[in-house]
Amino acid sequence: MKKTIIYISIALALIVIVVFQLKKNKETTVNRVYQYDKEQAINVQAITLKLESVKNDISYTGTFEPNKETKVSADIQGKINSVLVDLESPVRKGQDVIQLDNSLLKLQSQGVDIQIEGLEADVKRYTILASADAIQGVQLEKTELALKSAKVQKATLMEQIKKTTITAPFSGIVTAKLTEEGAFAAPGIPLLQITDISSLKFTVNVPEQELSQFETNQLYSLSADAYPETVLSGKVIMTGSKANMGNSFPVQFLVNNTSDLKIKAGMFGKVLPIAIGMKNDGDEKFIIIPASAIVGTNIQPQVYLVKNGKAILQDITTSNRFQNKVQVSSGLTEGDVIITNGFINLFDGANVTISN
Repeated sequence: MKKTIIYISIALALIVIVVFQLKKNKETTVNRVYQYDKEQAINVQAITLKLESVKNDISYTGTFEPNKETKVSADIQGKINSVLVDLESPVRKGQDVIQLDNSLLKLQSQGVDIQIEGLEADVKRYTILASADAIQGVQLEKTELALKSAKVQKATLMEQIKKTTITAPFSGIVTAKLTEEGAFAAPGIPLLQITDISSLKFTVNVPEQELSQFETNQLYSLSADAYPETVLSGKVIMTGSKANMGNSFPVQFLVNNTSDLKIKAGMFGKVLPIAIGMKNDGDEKFIIIPASAIVGTNIQPQVYLVKNGKAILQDITTSNRFQNKVQVSSGLTEGDVIITNGFINLFDGANVTISN
């Protein structure tokens, strides 16, 4: 009986010790946890809103590409007698650029000419004899067929001779010279590269939420980074149907180059998202805020205003999004101060201090 009482006493003592230790551990843990003081001012960064021009503030970067570019090759094989253009030479559509050796083809053509001449004489003679029943009509027919065959052979040789002169398929500039005199040309082997930069293609990548800013066949203002003072007009000719890895879509413009062709393929440039001739030509100004300042959801975007040292949550309505900036159509006015950084622990009504 005494042993039972002792065991029970020991068990109760152990339970008391464990409970005491757990309570002590809980108090220690609570003391170590950071207790946030909601009355303490939160350090934030903020900006004062002012009206801004969309046209002057927003642009998309892209690359100029040639409207046309091709590598010229021969249709028939042969030795290259002469290359009639040099690198960076301007060429016109139909201009001779390479001449292949055609001396053997011309000799064959002369031989066919002699054959045709003889067959034509035979046809005349056989026609007279056949009308007098001096020969069978089949002999005349065979001669006439031989004459037709010789003329087809002549036409084939003339076409081959014509193809020994390689011409430019369109007007442009020789941007690559891939052969020299004495080399051998064969179908499919590039000999020259001709690039047309009288008109250019300019391509930018636009996020899906900003794609509605660009309409097909509308004109937009562009400029090359190398010549920012030269304003070009670009017409939207293509909007991509498939997004790239960054969930952006390619938008392509057709641009007429300057008269001196100073905009080169491969140059970087910028396009403004305001169509030429639209109401907003850069004179009208809007409230534009950084996209990073927006909290809430896409359905109900919000920002934190700073009023009397407190952060006040404000509903806003957005109209356009330009890269990392957003145009606000309602909810904010010029002179409002909005928080742009320091959202940790921030809540509606929190005390804030603004740092520079």
